[in-house]
Amino acid sequence: MIDFGFAAVDFCCIRNGERMKNIAPNIFRQRLLIEGFYSIEMTKEVIEHYLRGVAKHLDLNTYGEPVIYSPVSGMGRGENAGFDAFVPLVDSGISAYVWTGEAFFSIVLYTCKGFDERAAVDFTSRFFTATGEVVSFSF
Repeated sequence: MIDFGFAAVDFCCIRNGERMKNIAPNIFRQRLLIEGFYSIEMTKEVIEHYLRGVAKHLDLNTYGEPVIYSPVSGMGRGENAGFDAFVPLVDSGISAYVWTGEAFFSIVLYTCKGFDERAAVDFTSRFFTATGEVVSFSF
């Protein structure tokens, strides 16, 4: 456990009741998965605005443009239609996965710099005008 002043971070993950061995304890990694349902109109521009906004809100520096993909109809299963997106950070990156049919988002923040997880969840929930519960998992 390391205390950064805002939250203690446990480097080991728990899955099915088992802890994942931390094989690189000298490399700081903070990872957060955020999921929920959204109620705003979803477009590439909205996702780009989110990626830039959450990075700025968490004081994480981007060094490239967000990349956003939306496979054309028929490329995959219809129920998985939506967007896949990524923005590189000086200290790693942020990925966003959006299912437009289900109005569902799944965000992964992976950084080598500490950030406030509660601020990330709150920003994401407000940005997407989340309906119902927004869940998160640090790993």
